[in-house]
Amino acid sequence: MREYDVIVVGTGHAGCEAALASARLGFKTLAITVDLDNVALMPCNPAIGGPAKSQIVREIDALGGQIAKNMDKSCIQMRLLNTGKGPAVQALRAQADKQTYRHEMKLTLEEQDNLDLRQGIVEELLIEDNTVTGVKIKSLEVFKGKKVILATGTFLQGKIIIGNTSFDSGPQNQFPAKKLSEQLEELGFELRRFKTGTPPRVDKNTVDFSELKQEAKLEEPVPLSYSNQQLDNDLEQQDCWEIHTTEETQQVIKDNLESSPMINNQITGEEPRYCPSIETKVKEFPHKTKHKLYLEPEGAATNEMYLAGFSTSLPVQVQLEMLRTLPGFSKAEIVRPAYAIEYDCLDPTSLQPSLETKSINNLYTAGQLNGTSGYEEAAAQGLIAGINAVRDLKGEEPLILKRSEAYMGVLIDDLVTQGTNEPYRMLTSRAEHRLVLRQDNADLRLTELGYELGLIDEERYNAFKEKQRAIAAEKERLRNTKLSPSNEEVQQHLESLDSARITKKDNLARLMKRPELDYQSLASLDPERPELPQAVTEEVEIQLKYEGYIKKQRKQIEKQKELENKKLPDEIDYHEIEGLRLEAKEKLNEIRPVSLGQASRISGVSPADISVLTVHLEKLTE
Repeated sequence: MREYDVIVVGTGHAGCEAALASARLGFKTLAITVDLDNVALMPCNPAIGGPAKSQIVREIDALGGQIAKNMDKSCIQMRLLNTGKGPAVQALRAQADKQTYRHEMKLTLEEQDNLDLRQGIVEELLIEDNTVTGVKIKSLEVFKGKKVILATGTFLQGKIIIGNTSFDSGPQNQFPAKKLSEQLEELGFELRRFKTGTPPRVDKNTVDFSELKQEAKLEEPVPLSYSNQQLDNDLEQQDCWEIHTTEETQQVIKDNLESSPMINNQITGEEPRYCPSIETKVKEFPHKTKHKLYLEPEGAATNEMYLAGFSTSLPVQVQLEMLRTLPGFSKAEIVRPAYAIEYDCLDPTSLQPSLETKSINNLYTAGQLNGTSGYEEAAAQGLIAGINAVRDLKGEEPLILKRSEAYMGVLIDDLVTQGTNEPYRMLTSRAEHRLVLRQDNADLRLTELGYELGLIDEERYNAFKEKQRAIAAEKERLRNTKLSPSNEEVQQHLESLDSARITKKDNLARLMKRPELDYQSLASLDPERPELPQAVTEEVEIQLKYEGYIKKQRKQIEKQKELENKKLPDEIDYHEIEGLRLEAKEKLNEIRPVSLGQASRISGVSPADISVLTVHLEKLTE
């Protein structure tokens, strides 16, 4: 019998981050996976990033996680989204060579000190006195562990559905986990049934690309990891393509709605609202005659392509029929049919903000098991679970990121405070402080913390401090670089940029606040400008241009801190507090919020209830 400090069950994006964090912090760790050939598998879209998600990826990287580094090793195309909008919602989105991504992550785990990687199907948690002590796998081997992190993804009672055909399976025909799900129910966890799906994969050689619109991409891809100055690979960059469904597509789907498991209730699990199947789109929006799709490569060394936005569970023959109604797809062939997958997940309100379960000591959960969708959301939870398992072993307080510190903080707070009735997807609209939670400044927000945790090394920390210094110095220099209204060259340059002439002495920092001006366009007026990395100049420009808005948001954050800093004792019995409404008492006793701030975000807890709690806390401290 082997003994470990931390056992991680599952090696998807959550499990990989959890295991690496634990091992890198010096604790003996075991990662158990159903199939060693599918570590870090990307069963859905082979892409990382997008709105709110690129922010999470860079936050993980700033704290010392792996997903961004691995993406830089496997990226084959990159786009910058929302370029016509402000920096708060701009986002990088990178396509991965999915086999390279999987291979590189597996290699990273195999070469990591303090980490053992093992194939097996966990069928039982070992529980003593309401505390997890290890796991038993299908071969009846037992592994003892002081902490266990469940990161089982969509494997719990996994079932694949294609038309009228269904069978027990994890993603891409892997073995499902059945007994573990049954044990969790026996332990009192409330399980929910969720659904996700994938589109058909098509043969690149059977597509007529002349009928498709090529997507704009970055000619010089930007690395996702702050550790890199450029992509860490020599893979050939690929193209992505935009397509729209047609009226013929819509008609084929309408004619076959009764054979859709999503429509005829063969599938009972909740599907993600923000990524529905194509038949759900047609049913829910019958007036819309076309839907946008994206054709994306699965890798540089394969002809398989992914048709994003065309997720379906219709029968294979129907899939082919509707596929061939698309422009450029009249002769297209399916190499892997689309499928839906149903799986069990936990009600995340059963978790503490540390991601430790409330009912079983030393048991943590992360990823899609907690009701989320997306690789990025999973990786974020895995990193936090791994860090907190170790911090508890060291007798330290858990790492709980605030909503004002990171999208990761928003993600976990939403889950444990409000729960979710459908696969949760991170959106920029969920973050009330998104102007200060940008993808460009994740390192400025979190690298210091990553260094304190022990996941950021000295070399990277010193580089971060130098970047901080360079940003501050350049902002100060721009404030001190003044232009005179008597300088006709200055006035003519401003007019050439459709910008008003200056009427009094002004500095470059103030001029940069004008919407039509930026750091680059003012270069000819700034002969003493130093050569600086793009990451520095980008940050300087954003901080100066949006300075007033950022200050306003920081004031809001400071005001909110008053509620976040008022901690609620663990032993409070909310049923005994006079003045609280019955619904509030029930919700507060169920969620057990750690602060007044968290309590204020619980559905069913009103501002009046918060006032009652505030008075109650004041009495406790008298």
